[in-house]
Amino acid sequence: MSTSARFDRGHTDDLMSFLAASPSPYHAVANAAERLEKAGFRQVRETDAWDGAAGGRFVLRGGAIIAWYVPEGADPHTPFRIVGAHTDSPNLRVKPLPDTGSYGWRQIAVEIYGGTLLNTWLDRDLGLAGRITLRDGTHRLVNADRALLRVPQLAVHLDRSVNTDGLKLDRQRHMQPIWGLGEPQEGDLIRFVAEEAGVRADDITGWDLMPHAIEPPAYLGRDRELVAGPRMDNLISVHAGTAALAAVAARPLPYIPVLAAFDHEENGSQSDTGADGPLLGTVLERSVLSRGGTYEDRARAFAGTVCLSSDTGHAVHPNYSDRHDPTHRPRANGGPILKVNVNMRYATDGSGRAVFATACEKAGVPWQTFVSNNAMPCGTTIGPITAARHGIQTVDIGVAILSMHSARELCGADDPYLLANALVAFLEG
Repeated sequence: MSTSARFDRGHTDDLMSFLAASPSPYHAVANAAERLEKAGFRQVRETDAWDGAAGGRFVLRGGAIIAWYVPEGADPHTPFRIVGAHTDSPNLRVKPLPDTGSYGWRQIAVEIYGGTLLNTWLDRDLGLAGRITLRDGTHRLVNADRALLRVPQLAVHLDRSVNTDGLKLDRQRHMQPIWGLGEPQEGDLIRFVAEEAGVRADDITGWDLMPHAIEPPAYLGRDRELVAGPRMDNLISVHAGTAALAAVAARPLPYIPVLAAFDHEENGSQSDTGADGPLLGTVLERSVLSRGGTYEDRARAFAGTVCLSSDTGHAVHPNYSDRHDPTHRPRANGGPILKVNVNMRYATDGSGRAVFATACEKAGVPWQTFVSNNAMPCGTTIGPITAARHGIQTVDIGVAILSMHSARELCGADDPYLLANALVAFLEG
């Protein structure tokens, strides 16, 4: 990948493969790690001692990955350039006692994760993916990527007002997927998962499983200028950040480039793998100390550090244009967006705008600005959390999409590549 902004269909093809292969946060970090290993990065364990030699490293913890590249000759106080993202998406998650059902239907008990658009999970063929924990404490990824589950909608004949009064879904009663006929049997789902993973059911002591839509990502439109697919929020940024970090590795750099992809952004980031946890700060501090640094070096490095918090934002919706700010209307394939909110739901300020504008100018990438309609509440990201927790300058950016938090979202086919090129220029300084 170069810093030229010419549209590269190969990058978007690769993104679509990444989306399809990453039905859970655990798969997303495994796929990112595999790509970084091919670029010469190596995994380091948090329980091991770290050395300060030059080169690329990454830490995996659950659904999070922190990766960084130390250039030759980097000082202990060398600042970081961070691309921040998150690996999780709103969806359905399997409950601890999953086997349920009634009236001759076997069902799976699920809980709602994050602010998902519930109706987008109806009448959709669903697979099952995630990780299992074995008795010895190890983990296995599992991905049954075929039609296993379905949340059936009530027929219009039994809900005559659905098209006039709107669809009303009860999160407990109406969202439990069907996966067969017969009476529910305790342990049935885990026996199935064990068979998929090639392990004994008795060896599975924990699980983090979630249904996913099995329809693959696809180009859309007469000229194929759009892409539809699952989990764009926020695997677009994870994919672009991974590609950008791999692209700048081994170059002479004035900064230490970092990718920080967290879990649990969609429910507040408060976990040991979330942006509100200590993971990023611990990794950065250990990097400073492993190169012979002191607390003073850490403070100097953090003071010069900048983070681009990359997450999706809202493209102007042609059917609901009144929901958008009348003077800020990002468009698909218009380039990445700078996200601004003066109440600091986004961390961008004027200084951060200059950092992002400089990176886009260097890369030859067009960019846009997003602010919320004053009458609409503004969402938030890992940006303000990162800025407040670590005291580092943070700028919120991303790709403009439609159908955010749907089981299937929509973006411009050019924008992921334009984002990746802007991130390369940012990491290069």
